[in-house]
Amino acid sequence: MSSLARWCHRHRLAVVLAWVGLLIALGAAVGAAGNDFGNSRTSQNTDSARATALLRKAAAGAAGKSGRVVWQVKDGRVTDPVAERPMADAVRRVESAPGVASVSSPFTAAGRRQVSEDGRTAYATVTFGQHVSDTQIARVKQLATQPESGGLHIAMNGQAFTVNPEPNPVADAMGIVLAFVVLLLVFRAVWVAALPILTAVAGVGTSAMAVMMLSHVVTLSDTTLTLGSLIGLGVGIDYALFIVNRHRTHLRSGMSVGQSIAASLDTSGRAVVFAGLTVVIALLGMLTLNVGIVNGMAIGAALTVVLTVLAALTLLPALLGMIGPRILGRRGRRAAAGERARTMSSEAGTGPWNRWAGQVQARPKALALAALAVLAALAVPALTLRLGASDDGSLPATSTNRQAYSMIAEGFGPGFNGPLVLAVEAPTAADKAAEAELAATIKQVDGVADVGAAPMKEGQDVGVISVVPSTSPQSASTSGLIDHLRSEVIPQAERGTSMKVHVGGPTASNDDFASVLMGKLPVFVLVIAALGFLLLTVAFRSLLVPALGALLNILSTGVAFGAVVVVFQYGFGASLLGLGAAGPIESFVPILVVGIMFGLSMDYQVFLVSRMREEWARTGDNRHAVRVGQAETGKVIAVAATIMVCIFGSFVFGGMRVISEFGVSLAVAVALDALVIRMVLVPALMHLSGRANWWLPRRLDRALPRVSVEGPAREPSQWAGPGPGREPQRTEAGR
Repeated sequence: MSSLARWCHRHRLAVVLAWVGLLIALGAAVGAAGNDFGNSRTSQNTDSARATALLRKAAAGAAGKSGRVVWQVKDGRVTDPVAERPMADAVRRVESAPGVASVSSPFTAAGRRQVSEDGRTAYATVTFGQHVSDTQIARVKQLATQPESGGLHIAMNGQAFTVNPEPNPVADAMGIVLAFVVLLLVFRAVWVAALPILTAVAGVGTSAMAVMMLSHVVTLSDTTLTLGSLIGLGVGIDYALFIVNRHRTHLRSGMSVGQSIAASLDTSGRAVVFAGLTVVIALLGMLTLNVGIVNGMAIGAALTVVLTVLAALTLLPALLGMIGPRILGRRGRRAAAGERARTMSSEAGTGPWNRWAGQVQARPKALALAALAVLAALAVPALTLRLGASDDGSLPATSTNRQAYSMIAEGFGPGFNGPLVLAVEAPTAADKAAEAELAATIKQVDGVADVGAAPMKEGQDVGVISVVPSTSPQSASTSGLIDHLRSEVIPQAERGTSMKVHVGGPTASNDDFASVLMGKLPVFVLVIAALGFLLLTVAFRSLLVPALGALLNILSTGVAFGAVVVVFQYGFGASLLGLGAAGPIESFVPILVVGIMFGLSMDYQVFLVSRMREEWARTGDNRHAVRVGQAETGKVIAVAATIMVCIFGSFVFGGMRVISEFGVSLAVAVALDALVIRMVLVPALMHLSGRANWWLPRRLDRALPRVSVEGPAREPSQWAGPGPGREPQRTEAGR
């Protein structure tokens, strides 16, 4: 690692220009090719997927996406001439608009069911051609909303008219600004505040454009980009901070700039690589779940972490070489190396983090119990976690999609927003008769508001039954209805026939997707915990410390789930954040949170325990080692966690519910993981465990590979490097 550092330092201008050139090249490629993000949540081995495949096969060459135009009058009925005339005119204009395949109007004999019983609400379904453009859809929206007036409200929803909230660049930038302020206040040096942010932005910018290009090859959700930025900025700033902090320490000890950069990369740089690899391994571990949309998000996030680590190992050393001793700030450069080192040592012995470490050492049992009680209380709501897909009812009240959803629910019932679509394979006359009997039976089922089944035409062997639940698409009762139809009603109807029935539609697809991920979540958590145990065992030559780390990682994940359940599932605060009403948690959020929190928790655990291990190897005194390790790493861990909270918290206000769920869960979990778990619970439990912290059976010790997280100890002269390019020894004031 030191060879890479020396090379980047000697060729610092070339390294910076290479990064700039990479950004320009990727920007040009994205400008030419664009992106190809998609949002399919279909899981191939589910009943809803089989229903979708059957309907697509039966309707080969069918039209493209569709959407609803919803009207609601303030007074009277939509069929009154004064209201009907402008709406009917709008429907005719939409029918003749380019890109429109058909429109089902409520103002025809066949469309009477599209008018509510009270007559105040009506809707039209607009079906577009397969190759409709965004411009043509925008024109239809304009035509459909022209009749709106004080007495007539018009809103739209459905696949074609879905309006995804745009990311808020001000909210995103707010996290970066807050991170800069935190670094400036703590370290009182502009370059210390600026360099980690510049490095992280370079890594995230490069990865964002690389992810856009990757979307042409791999199925990626349109939230992958924002999720990657959220993770990349957080870890990128932290990783660069660890290296910059070590660099400043080496400069104060009297090393030259070149020696210090080599030493910092061979110590903290190794730790950054180890930490980055753990995050990447955790993210790519999601590929074992074999869920398309999750696979894409995992690959995109892992690529972002890889590029932020690469920026920390190459771009950052080059920038440090350009800045030189100015990284210390004016006060640091004025202080003599020896005096500064003695001052730092004195501060370390009397500073607030040392005093807190003494408090933990003096009362480990009481503080451990208090910390466990707080964390357990915060994690309890996670026991009620319900996965699903938040529908238009969870959008902010100002959204046209939310308004259309509410108007439909008010006029036709909440279930009308997410009907179940039963695909019926009925090749024989007896099967067709069984289908009619099934439709009649379903009408009598509790929780069903309406059933529609058009007779099959001659030569047709696939029919469709539309079932409207009495509850909303994201209601737990609707999920219960789906299960009841599949487990009891449909099997009884199929008995004695060759008819096959599959429950599909967006509501059933989302429910199946949530069930698949919920079933895999416990196994994934255990696999991640086992992986963490193995990595920490190799790193620290211990069994107890890795076991504590694995269990506490699970606890921090529980806290993350608890936070997101309270805010988004219970609805406490979601409306204040402009994120709509209460609803289930997006299905893929917990899986990704597990992977991300595993990596971030490992970062702090490695940084904390590696210093304890170093002191234990030097003194053999567990109490002293734990106290010194906590005191000397507390400040950096607290600053790193504060930066993470600023970055993650800023994404909560970005206007995208899915990203806000990530922001809330990760911000709360990181804050408590760093300040409660790493600064209270881990040291308290290690004080109580004594020498058992560092016990490892001899056979296992010999069998495990030896990995040095921060590299071997060396003398300062060894960091200069061999050969004619080596820098002469200088004091901290020299460059």
